[in-house]
Amino acid sequence: MAGKGEQRAEGGAGRKARAIAIVGPYLSGKTTLLEAIAERCGAISRAGTVADGNSLGDASPEARAHGMSVNLNALEVEFLGDTFTFVDCPGSLEFQHEAALALTACDAAVVVCEPDMKRVPALQLILKQLDDRGIPHFLFLNKIDASTTPVREIIPMLQPASSKPLVLRQIPIWENGVATGFIDLASERAYVYREHAVSEIVPLPEKASEREQEARFHMLEQIADYDDDLMEQLLSDIEPPQDRVFDDLAKELADGLICPVLIGSAAHANGISRLLKALRHEVPTVEKTARRLKLETTTSSAYVFKTIHTSHGGKLSLARVLTGTISDGDMLTGASGRAERTSGIFTMHGEEPRKRGQPAQAGDTVALGRLDTIATGETITTADNAIRQVASPPVPAPVFAIGLGLKDRKDEVKLSAALSKLIEEDPSLIVEHPEETHQILLLGQGEMHMRVATERLERKFAVAVVRERRLVPYRETIRKSAEVRGRHKKQSGGHGQFGDVLVDIDPLPRGSGFIFNEKITGGAIPRQFIPSVEIGVKDYLRHGPLGFPVVDVAVTLKDGSFHTVDSSDMAFRQAARVAMSDGMPKCQPVLLEPIMAVNIVVPSEATARINGIISQRRGQILGFDGRDGWPGWDVVQAHIPEAEMENLIVELRSATAGVGTYTAEFDHLSELVGKLADHVLAQHSTVAA
Repeated sequence: MAGKGEQRAEGGAGRKARAIAIVGPYLSGKTTLLEAIAERCGAISRAGTVADGNSLGDASPEARAHGMSVNLNALEVEFLGDTFTFVDCPGSLEFQHEAALALTACDAAVVVCEPDMKRVPALQLILKQLDDRGIPHFLFLNKIDASTTPVREIIPMLQPASSKPLVLRQIPIWENGVATGFIDLASERAYVYREHAVSEIVPLPEKASEREQEARFHMLEQIADYDDDLMEQLLSDIEPPQDRVFDDLAKELADGLICPVLIGSAAHANGISRLLKALRHEVPTVEKTARRLKLETTTSSAYVFKTIHTSHGGKLSLARVLTGTISDGDMLTGASGRAERTSGIFTMHGEEPRKRGQPAQAGDTVALGRLDTIATGETITTADNAIRQVASPPVPAPVFAIGLGLKDRKDEVKLSAALSKLIEEDPSLIVEHPEETHQILLLGQGEMHMRVATERLERKFAVAVVRERRLVPYRETIRKSAEVRGRHKKQSGGHGQFGDVLVDIDPLPRGSGFIFNEKITGGAIPRQFIPSVEIGVKDYLRHGPLGFPVVDVAVTLKDGSFHTVDSSDMAFRQAARVAMSDGMPKCQPVLLEPIMAVNIVVPSEATARINGIISQRRGQILGFDGRDGWPGWDVVQAHIPEAEMENLIVELRSATAGVGTYTAEFDHLSELVGKLADHVLAQHSTVAA
């Protein structure tokens, strides 16, 4: 068990710089908490609000327009001589990759949560990520002033969301059903809230004494589970020293053994000072974060967790300095081993970069200018050679896609460069160019994600796009065999053109693809022309009689004839096309649609609703299992036609309070007949026309 000496040694002397991520479910009050912190630390004179559109966070036009965080915002403040960079992260699952990247290099996280049972699945998503990645975290129980449920009931309600014990550090003081203050269980002091001001210390209310003693003992029991000496003191009815209690709380937080719970109201700036003091005294410093990330401390290094393209200042790389010092003009090497000179070091004030007049030390979070080849998620160093790269969180599999068209065809060249910058800013966006449909596809995490991305394309990069429905890559095949002759004969003065082939066209089992055979005997067709016959067959199969690529077909060249002068590769290629064009309609062509293997992940209480959604989308439920390592969650396996996947994520999230998701991959092709097939063919004919 470490005592105060080790805690002091960990932090070292002098100024400390910490990075704290503010995370939590959508609408839990994260941005409002950032405003309250900024006001309390003197970074702003008066807290703004999301509703009024004047907050430091959510400052982008897209965030303002949609009334929600759509990208992270960083703010550096000073508190009691220490520097803190708070990174306000989006709460919506659609923008969670931003939070995941920022969390990588943060010392700790404050998880903002409401006292609401309905938010448990969303809270579990966040706490599970923090637990799995070993990131220390507090839970800030927000909106305590509006709660009607006793805290002693709220904590057991939220506990299933956390694999670590939720250790209640404060209990509210109630007056006429309203939380007017709190009692700190570690210091045994009572505080009365003051609107947008520091809480006032007051004598411990007599009527709350018994409740305080009970809650404090429970807190001590929880932390004593990891400290045998403290447990022995409790069993012997010995009151442990306050310093020992604080040391235990700090060590067990740093070791990821507990999740302390603080209470307050971000909207009224209640509980803010106690939260800041807990962060200052108990959160480990950057040295421990660097060790967690397995970084060597002999060189200067930083982790880039966000890229921003500004209209006037060019590219900024938002980075946490983890070891050493980085100065303006330093040569920095990234994952590729290529060195670049940084041009400007800035601190962030929401979305506003401010020039920094001094080098960035270990612990500082800064924006580095003009690192053109450095990407989000890279570890950079002042050393000559590339440093060991910190493991970045994987990009989540896309669950929503749109086609991109242009309002102005003159923007065609600009679009590629704009998309490249857009993906630099948000690596969870993916661009694809499917050969089958010839679309430009933008894929991401949901409808709002796509909406914000297209709005940014127009606002930041001056490329106005039109959203198009993603086209389904249908195929076709045949049910019957046919023997058919194809002849190409043309005389136009001089050498003519002559090719003659006899082929068998046969269906193959599903998934076989295309097979070409030849059984030419007696020199009916010279062997040098046979490859051209295969090429001609493949030419036709790109668009079969129904208009789609043909699969699962075997074509056998059996016979034919040639002319010693007029035959050529092109003539036999054309003869093969004629044979296929005549023969394929006789083989009962049938439409094939792609079927996806889908794994849908949802809270168990929503599984029945999800089964209904699958059935409505012509899906086949294959089964379901409990999600490994996720108590209270299920994984539903299903086959769903790709044509029915559009907006599936929207419906899933609507049915699961925003937490359901899925992964999908192509599984097989299945025949599509009847009215659905007629509709697809009619649509295809219209587009082709």
